[in-house]
Amino acid sequence: MASPALPGVFFCFAAMVLLIFVSVSSPTWQSVSFLHVGSGSSTVRYGVFGFTGHSPSVGYRFQDNPRLQSSIIRSLTRTLILHPLAAGITGFAFFAGLFGLAFHRVGTIIMALLSGLAFLVIFVAWIIDMILFGIARQRYRNQGDRAQYGNANWLTLGALVALVFGFCLSAFGALGSYKRRTRSTY
Repeated sequence: MASPALPGVFFCFAAMVLLIFVSVSSPTWQSVSFLHVGSGSSTVRYGVFGFTGHSPSVGYRFQDNPRLQSSIIRSLTRTLILHPLAAGITGFAFFAGLFGLAFHRVGTIIMALLSGLAFLVIFVAWIIDMILFGIARQRYRNQGDRAQYGNANWLTLGALVALVFGFCLSAFGALGSYKRRTRSTY
């Protein structure tokens, strides 16, 4: 018999994996980024901790665009640290859900609370992503550069949706039946 916590655990795991992918985006992993600027081999990819050819750091300045050098934009790049933070919270939610699967309803309740918290964090992060990289995309395009959203925006949105399902299903799972069948011995 499957535990009522199982669907919530599945969605928390999916969200955790997506957020880990986003957290190791450019400059660490070039396949995942929030914004691509340029074309061909001269493409610069922007991620959580920097951009192509930049050493990883919390907060950075956009390259080659004087209209993106403000302290507000730099502060917004610092908030990208919310992605790894949400990945960590979602990881704890997943492991609490595993505890709920194997042992006790308390694990499922903790999973519901942590997945709700992770949802709030990643919701704020996604809004900041869309604002920050929307502004950067438009300013690069106004300068005449080719600028496109990357896949990290959509991976973050996927994690956000998975966390909604993870929270709802774990909350319902906490209310489910946890009776274990006992064998009768004669």
